[in-house]
Amino acid sequence: MKYFRLVFCFIVISCFSAFAENAVPPQAKEDVDVKGLVMGHITDSYDWDITKIGNTKICVYLPVIVFSHQTGWHTFLSSHLFPKGTKYEGFRIATEGNYQGKIVETNTFGQEVRPIDISITKTVLALLINSLLLIVLILSTARWHRKHTPQSEAPKGFVGLMEMAVMAIENDVAKACIGKDYKFYSPYILTVFFFVLVNNLMGLLPVFPGGVGVTGNIAITFVLALCSMIAINLWGNKAYWKDIFWPKVPTWLKLPVPFMPLIELVGIFSKPFALMIRLFANMMGGHSAILALVSLVFITVSMGPVANGTMTVVSVLFTVFMEFIELLVAFIQAYVFAMLSAVFIGLSRLEEAPQKTSKR
Repeated sequence: MKYFRLVFCFIVISCFSAFAENAVPPQAKEDVDVKGLVMGHITDSYDWDITKIGNTKICVYLPVIVFSHQTGWHTFLSSHLFPKGTKYEGFRIATEGNYQGKIVETNTFGQEVRPIDISITKTVLALLINSLLLIVLILSTARWHRKHTPQSEAPKGFVGLMEMAVMAIENDVAKACIGKDYKFYSPYILTVFFFVLVNNLMGLLPVFPGGVGVTGNIAITFVLALCSMIAINLWGNKAYWKDIFWPKVPTWLKLPVPFMPLIELVGIFSKPFALMIRLFANMMGGHSAILALVSLVFITVSMGPVANGTMTVVSVLFTVFMEFIELLVAFIQAYVFAMLSAVFIGLSRLEEAPQKTSKR
């Protein structure tokens, strides 16, 4: 019951924060740009909007670090580039074209090109904050266990919840899917699970420092999938590679044209690709749906108070429902990513079945 109340409070705060964050002045409600509102929340940026009080915008401007092939390194705050289109030291944020939303400069030929950009963007800052939060959670749990012995007392509260999650992933995912070598891979599987889970949950809370869909950024899921790909293939045994380059199929499928080896070789890349797309699409789609439902309040303003009041109630109910669904999806996607990574690693560690010798 205690955890249910905690979850319910989390949902309520998220919903009311979403309405407060997306509130617009009465004179502008009829012209709400829903597409811009949704895309502005799920795409990366060089500033982090916190809220708006009246006409005062509360925002965190982030460090810009770029390298120009003409003028070298530049470091400054992104406040110099706002409103978008403002030039500073030869750079500006493109408002249209292929580089929309990105920092560009004009080269000697008059063409807009992108410099080498390693700026601290909203997604990068959220990733650092969430990673720091994850480290604090893990170390606080480890600290409790260092001060207690298994015979002294059972952990309670948050430490008990963390231990339950660790044991579940350790036994039901890593050990069950990988087999006898699971201890070597357990740190990676546990890290992936908690990293994805923390980032998913922080993305559901639309108040600073939450509200950034880190796992809804394909660059983040690409790196996670790349790490799984390395873990799968770098320590794959001889039987794994033999099944790829010389699978147990009729010879005509392997020679003279290696159909099956080519298909198996494509599978090396398709497995982590599926991990990347699944996590990215589910998290981005969930955030987009919630924001679209919130926008119904402002879209129906022009329909009159009755229609607007009715749609406000509908919007709140559907948003609360979607928040509960997204809370469930946040855990499921973390679990699925860890489980599939463990399954693919387990397949790369299977031993070749011994050949039976016929008795004479």
